Amino acid sequence: MRLSIIIPVYNEVNTIREIINRVDAVELDKEIIIVDDCSTDGTRELIKDIRDNGKFNSDLRVVYHSKNQGKGAAIRAGINYTTGDIVIIQDADLEYDPEDYRILIKPIIEGKADVVYGSRFLGIHRCFMFWHYMGNKLLTGIANILFNTILSDMETCYKAFRTEVIKDIKIKSNRFNFEPEITAKVLKRKLRIYEVPISYTGREYSEGKKINWKDGLRAIYALIKYRLMD
Repeated sequence: MRLSIIIPVYNEVNTIREIINRVDAVELDKEIIIVDDCSTDGTRELIKDIRDNGKFNSDLRVVYHSKNQGKGAAIRAGINYTTGDIVIIQDADLEYDPEDYRILIKPIIEGKADVVYGSRFLGIHRCFMFWHYMGNKLLTGIANILFNTILSDMETCYKAFRTEVIKDIKIKSNRFNFEPEITAKVLKRKLRIYEVPISYTGREYSEGKKINWKDGLRAIYALIKYRLMD
């Protein structure tokens, strides 16, 4: 079972080398697809250096955007290059641990799931920002009401898909509203979705966290929009 790990990147010069090393070190058959979303802090140049001078256990591909478009656009671009059986989304910060890949893909390998969400609230996690936590719970609660489900963490980065499933879904969102859009479309299609516990080391805004309350409003709009239309 081959994995395709998509890493959308924007201005993560302090963490990109470490996350590439951590993903590469996981002893699973995989390819790594990095999509740099027009970083301006030196990330882009560092990725080129890592690609040109590094030695990897995994196949490594790098895609460069000529202008900043957002996380959703970066994921959409990365999907076009996937060749594995399972696609996993991996943020470029160090909040999520690639050692959780085995937990994440197990329900798919066992034939139980089409999609698996890694829930930060079911596993070991750093006690992080209260209002961020409440915003996440609000968005997840709205999704549960709209789609009659019991997710605990819609906004998690760690989502794994059978490749044919994610390639069959047309993603329109360019920014962080990728999360509610993909959730809505997975649930509307009655795909088998599981949650598993993952570890989580959340970071503060002072440490580089980018999502904010405006993205929360966009997420609510996206949930309602994609409940009513595809």
